[in-house]
Amino acid sequence: MNRLRVAVIFGGASEEHQISVKSAIEVAKNLDTDKYEPFWVGITTSGEWKLCAAPAQGWDNQSTRAAVLSPDTGVHGLLVQSNEGYERVRLDVVLPMLHGKHGEDGAIQGLLELAGIPYVGCGVQGSAVCMDKSLAYTVAKHSGIATPEFSILSDGEEVDPGRLRYPVFVKPARSGSSFGVSKVTGVDELPSALSEARLYDSKVLIEEAVPGSEVGCAVLGERFGLITGEVDRVEMSHGFFRIHQEDAPEEGSENATFIVPADISEKSRDLVQATAKTIYRALGCKGIARVDMFLTEDGDVVLNEVNTMPGMTSYSRYPRMMAASGLSLSDVIDRLIAMTMYGKKR
Repeated sequence: MNRLRVAVIFGGASEEHQISVKSAIEVAKNLDTDKYEPFWVGITTSGEWKLCAAPAQGWDNQSTRAAVLSPDTGVHGLLVQSNEGYERVRLDVVLPMLHGKHGEDGAIQGLLELAGIPYVGCGVQGSAVCMDKSLAYTVAKHSGIATPEFSILSDGEEVDPGRLRYPVFVKPARSGSSFGVSKVTGVDELPSALSEARLYDSKVLIEEAVPGSEVGCAVLGERFGLITGEVDRVEMSHGFFRIHQEDAPEEGSENATFIVPADISEKSRDLVQATAKTIYRALGCKGIARVDMFLTEDGDVVLNEVNTMPGMTSYSRYPRMMAASGLSLSDVIDRLIAMTMYGKKR
C-alpha cells in the first residue's frame, strides 16, 4: 500500500516556537508510519525552513537540509536542497503544527492554498478571524453568542483608566498561550499591562473579567458532522492560566489543575459542547479547534477564545479531552488527515 506523503511543519518565528516543537514531538510519537511517510519541516526562530530527521529539542542543531514550500502548484510540495541544487518532494497533505503568529493567523494557510496542497485545519478566513480576539468576539456577538465586554486599543491609542470596571484582562489581540496577558485589578497596574501586551501586538484588547469557571471543549470536524471531546475545567489556585510559560509544565502546572471530564452538571456539559459547536461554525472553523469558554454561576456560557491549531504537547488540553472521550491522538490524526483528503476529492 502506498503511504500518504505527509509534511508536518513545526517551530516558527512566533513566541510559541517551543510549544510547537513539543506538539510536533507528540505527533511524531503518534503518527502511524505504516500509513504515512512523514517529512518533518522545522522553521527556526529566525524564519529559516529546514528538513530534519524528526522533531526534537535542539532539532535545528542536527543535520538538516534547507527546504522551502513552493507556491508553484506544479511542484505541489517542497524544494529541498541537494548536491545537484534542489530536488522536488511532492506532498499529499500538510499538517501545519504551528501555533500563534504565521501559524494560526492564516499566513501558512494562504501559502498552502497557493501551492494547491491539502492541509489539516482551518482555512485562511477562519484562522484569521479566530486569531484576532476582537474579530472573533464581534462575529460571535452577531451570531448570538455571549462574549466578555471589551474595548480595542490601536497602536498609540490610550484609554481613560477611570472608565474601566476592574478587574480587567489586558491582552495582545493576536497572540496565544497567554503571552502578554495581564490581570489588572486597579488603575496603577494598567500602564505596565499595556506595555507588556504591546510587546506582542500593536492591537490591544481590554476585556472585563467574567466571573465563573474556565471550561474548554475539543471539537473535531468529520465528514458527517462535528464531534466533541469531554469538557474540561481549569481549576486555578491563584493568578490566571499560563501553563506554557512555566518552567516545567510537563511535571504539572504551578497554579492550574485540569479536571477531565469537568465536574459540572450534565446539563451544563451539554450546553458547553453545543455552544462550542455553534462557535466553531460561526467563526468558520474546519477540522480542528479548541473552544475555551467561561461557565458562569447562572449556568450561562461565554466565549473566551478559539485555538485553531491547539497544542498537542504531553500536557495539552485538546488531546486530553479527546482521550477522555475515547479517541487517542493517533485516532485524531488519522481522522483529520482522512477528512482533509476527502475534502480534496469533493
